[in-house]
Amino acid sequence: MAMHPVQVIAVTGGKGGVGKTNVSVNLAMALADEGRRVMLMDADLGLANIDVLLGLTPKRTLADVISGECDMRDVVIQGPCGIRIVPAASGTQSMVQLSPMQHAGLIQAFSDISENIDVLIVDTAAGIGDSVVSFVRAAQEVLVVVCDEPTSITDAYALIKLLNRDYGMNRFRVLANMAHTPQEGRNLFAKLSKVTDRFLDVALQYVGTVPYDESVRKAVQKQRAVFEAFPRSKCSMAFRAIAQKVCTWPLPANPRGHLEFFVERLVQQPATDTPA
Repeated sequence: MAMHPVQVIAVTGGKGGVGKTNVSVNLAMALADEGRRVMLMDADLGLANIDVLLGLTPKRTLADVISGECDMRDVVIQGPCGIRIVPAASGTQSMVQLSPMQHAGLIQAFSDISENIDVLIVDTAAGIGDSVVSFVRAAQEVLVVVCDEPTSITDAYALIKLLNRDYGMNRFRVLANMAHTPQEGRNLFAKLSKVTDRFLDVALQYVGTVPYDESVRKAVQKQRAVFEAFPRSKCSMAFRAIAQKVCTWPLPANPRGHLEFFVERLVQQPATDTPA
């Protein structure tokens, strides 16, 4: 049986405060608006916040799937615009510490739902910890979110460098968030490219700019996503344009297109961790 390819996009950024979760949530909705079947996974295992951002109260999380207490269908909650959300397992052990039995359960859980989705967006934690690296390595597309702060560029570079040098990853997509002008977004991308071009063998691709917009703060106060609360805002229009661009990205070729493959990559120990 031909398996349904699923595009797995990890949204990451190196540091906190760059608006990663906002990007993940609104991009998920904009893609759903384009007719894609979207699942959004909160992969911030320590400080899950997608449910808070959207005013949702999940009864179960990924931790319950890992422990075998329920299956994936019991965990997934409906979000706005038809997206489905996998709430994070706050404070649980890292994915790389799971037992073989738990690995198998998680792979099975994802394979059960893969037929019903086209895109899985993974909102990673901030920083460059093991959990972040695991999720990013397992995804096909890595979307690095940067904003106009010196630490944002430095931390994004540190993450790209780690993934490139230790795991051989060499293709990253970059989104500039909270920029005051489109030019500011392009300048941020140029700044990051300049450093990576000089020191690393990687290809960065510019995805676009999401403008600074007061509507975002208003939406957050309402515990709603800006794309739903203020669909005509500058910010929402930018997410719409970015989603249209994402729809043109090539679909994964087999076998990388299977969600089970994503989870297998996610839970396998990196080669660098095994003793010689």
